[in-house]
Amino acid sequence: VQLQASGGGLVQAGGSLRLSCEASGSVDGINLMAWHRQAPERPRELVAVITAAGSISYAGSVKARFTISRDKAKNTVSLQMSSLKPEDTAVYYCRVLVNMQGYWGQGTLVTVSS
Repeated sequence: VQLQASGGGLVQAGGSLRLSCEASGSVDGINLMAWHRQAPERPRELVAVITAAGSISYAGSVKARFTISRDKAKNTVSLQMSSLKPEDTAVYYCRVLVNMQGYWGQGTLVTVSS
């Protein structure tokens, strides 16, 4: 399974960005798709997750500002980020669980300037 993430960049506080991640390879049996992030000198944290059944969960810090969605036909997961804050600055990673085995994307940098 290969994951290709895109959409990171530099944005001013209050702005929006959309991240996308496409899964390819042996992707039959996706259990869930998720976005994590890691800020400098901080542990990686879960941002949002969507299960195969469509259940969605968000970290409290992003709830009401971020929206995760999935295109099953294209095996993609997206993260629409709005009202961005400087503390959202991090490398964002997509993660996919396929037949209970996890895979990570390469990460895409999001920088929010104040």
